[in-house]
Amino acid sequence: MPDARELVSATVARIRGADPVCAATAQHAMDAKTKPRGSLGRLESIATRIAGIRRLPSPGPAPSVVIVAAADHGIAAENVSAYPQEVTAQMIQNFAAEGAAVCVLARRAGARLIVVDAGVAADLGDIPGVLDRRIGPGTANATLGPAMTPDQAFRALGIGIELAEELAAQGTGLIGLGEMGIANSTSAAAIVAALLAVEPAAVCGRGTGVDDAVLARKVDAVRRALGANAGAVDIREPVGVLAAVGGFEIGVLCGVALGAAAARIPILLDGFITSAAVLVAARVSPACVESMIASHRSTEPGHSLVLDALELEPILDLGMRLGEGSGAALAIPIVDASLALLDEMATFHDANVTDAGA
Repeated sequence: MPDARELVSATVARIRGADPVCAATAQHAMDAKTKPRGSLGRLESIATRIAGIRRLPSPGPAPSVVIVAAADHGIAAENVSAYPQEVTAQMIQNFAAEGAAVCVLARRAGARLIVVDAGVAADLGDIPGVLDRRIGPGTANATLGPAMTPDQAFRALGIGIELAEELAAQGTGLIGLGEMGIANSTSAAAIVAALLAVEPAAVCGRGTGVDDAVLARKVDAVRRALGANAGAVDIREPVGVLAAVGGFEIGVLCGVALGAAAARIPILLDGFITSAAVLVAARVSPACVESMIASHRSTEPGHSLVLDALELEPILDLGMRLGEGSGAALAIPIVDASLALLDEMATFHDANVTDAGA
């Protein structure tokens, strides 16, 4: 990998906002279809947003990919999850065997699934279908000091950027973000609390389904992590926040978001953890937000705060909180449908139908 810091800087320099002319042209084309103006609701705005992101007036459906980045978190030692840490490695095996929810949903959506080991505590060896991009055997316990070094944080971003660049070269038209890592909702909560300057209690949810006692420990762990790192890492800087309290997989997904935005590929967010990753990306490059689409609204309380901060309206709201890219995979057919309507639906002129709205 080239120098990670240089790669991040070069990538950020290539990021441009969505093209308003392409978006407006796509909306004009959608208005000419055989339907009342605006009658397809969000399907119209999704298609026009993607036209702007991809800088193509009629982008059409393109191959979709869901990336599931996985890693372990030292903060799991604070007993903030309903599941033990070894479940992270076990779930990677489940992804590889195509048995997880995201595997089913990605198959139904016709999307390719890419699983990335960004730093699981266990040595997984060579698992077919799993990319080995290990940064370390999990992060350190952020309640005692930085979760990772600044070099590791930039390396995570660089891994994600390179992955996005590879997918762009393959003609990928949409990238969904997913994650796996026991205790990563605690790390995500710490990131969001720092970047949005809100109290830990406002961003800590029940994650894997924890009870009141574990939820209280989670809030306390986030508070202690922020306190322990206040003097060691500059949490006013987004990559500093990632290094202080984040996770390897969160960093990789942040890098994917930056790389995809630079390559003009729409980024389909999943739930709270992926939103924490792109919040870091948005602070590194505010323009990359224009490449983002929110797939759904998680029941995690911090998710709505992040979506509001990014000014993103989710496509779905089904009471989900699974993570692993499940919401992103579920929304892909809706995104594809919006593009197919723009590409294939007849116009009033072509169909010889009177346009009452002309």
